[in-house]
Order: sequence, then structure tokens, then C-alpha cells
Amino acid sequence: MQIQLIRSATLVVSFAGHTLLVDPMLGSAGSMDPIENSPNSRRNPLVELPFDAQTLESLFARIDAVVVTHTHRDHWDPRAIELLPKRMPILCQPEDAARIRSDGFAEVLPIDARRMWRDIELIRTGGRHGTGEIGRQMAPVSGFTLRVAGEGTLYIAGDTIFCPEVEEALLKHQPDVTVVNAGAARFLVGDPIVMTAWDVVRVCLTLPTTRVIAVHLEALNHCPLTRDELQETLREEGLLQQVEIPEDGAVIDAPSPTAQA
Repeated sequence: MQIQLIRSATLVVSFAGHTLLVDPMLGSAGSMDPIENSPNSRRNPLVELPFDAQTLESLFARIDAVVVTHTHRDHWDPRAIELLPKRMPILCQPEDAARIRSDGFAEVLPIDARRMWRDIELIRTGGRHGTGEIGRQMAPVSGFTLRVAGEGTLYIAGDTIFCPEVEEALLKHQPDVTVVNAGAARFLVGDPIVMTAWDVVRVCLTLPTTRVIAVHLEALNHCPLTRDELQETLREEGLLQQVEIPEDGAVIDAPSPTAQA
């Protein structure tokens, strides 16, 4: 299993001989309006992609499918809709299938509870994109667990705070690797709508055997948590060895359970 952070929550996952693009936000820096009612008014994304157009084109040549946790514009942006081949398989939550078809994609594969795609089993997991009325307005969101015999289990939690649904997914599926969106995104009122540093700590304590990869940092105007701040909290809690906080473009190799044995 290999995971490359492109930027924010956009990942390239190489798993069991297949390559998946997750939550593509591919627009250039400043190409989208700022998220309103947020701590600052900078245009999004805050940073450029970590590679040039030629590299992006070569990336598309090896992508087998796209996984979209939900269609908020920082996970499914206009540039991704424009660039992705319209016959590319798109795996998504059922609530977003009609929207993605309306964007011109022919092979939309909603995951209600679980679905086999080639030899990968994808299991939909729950989450809460905030608390109270804000959380209700931001819903629905999903996470996905990807599993292949002999290759391990990957849990992509999606845009969620730490909540009972995340705890259940961790304990039930026992993922080898867990990707969390950890920018502590928030509006001017209300609580954070994705994981804070302390939520990442709770993920680690809930399942000490999972390797955590923290993303969705330093790319959007409503995400105040920095990589350095997250790292400092994890250092204070003695959890730095369990968590990777990759820079944009970084590649992380996760050995399979067989290789670890």
C-alpha cells in the first residue's frame, strides 16, 4: 500500500495493483472563492499543486478510479470535473451519485453499505461533519474502508470530527492505516467541522495499532490548524511515532500485514 498526499484531502492510493485518486481538488491556488464566515478571507486553495501540468497528466494516465467521500468543492472541485475523463469510474456515497452523473460522468458507482470493485472491498463508514445545526447542514458525508486480503485495510475517515461512528469504524475494521482530515476547519461560530489535534489523539488512543496519516492541513482558508501545531500536540502526548503528517507531494509506503509479520 502506498499513499501520496497531493494537497489538502486529495490523495493517490496505490493498493493491490490498482491506483485510486481520492477527493480531487485540482484547481490552481486562488481559483475558488474563500469559504464564507471563516477565520480569514484568503482565496482557495491557499497553495499550488506540488507538481506541474505534465506531471498531472501522467498521473491521470495511471488512475484506475476515483473515490469521492462527498462533493463539497474542496473534495470535488470544478477543475477536477473538467480534467477527469468522463468514463473514469467514480466511487461515491449514494447521496452524491446524481450530482456526479450530472457533471457528465458515465460510470458512477455508489456505495450504500459495501461494494466490490475489482478485488477491493469498499465499506462505507459514517461520520459527523460538525456538531449541532452546523453538522446537520454540512451532512451527508462518508468515509470508506478499503480492504484486500493480504494487502491490509485502509480507512479514509473523510470530513468528520471524532465521533461514535469513527470509533466504531476503527474498532470494527481494525485498519492498518487510517487517513484523517485534521485541519480543525471551522466557521466564525460553532465548533470545528473536521478533526482537531485532540481528535487525532483520540483516534490514536482508540486504536494504537493503526498508522495514522493526517491530511487536510494548510490548504484552505477555514482550516487554522498547522502541521507544526499538530506535531507539537502529538509530541506532548507521546504519539509522534504513530502519526505521519506529510507535506504536499509526499509519498508514504505502508507495508502489508504479510510484510510486517
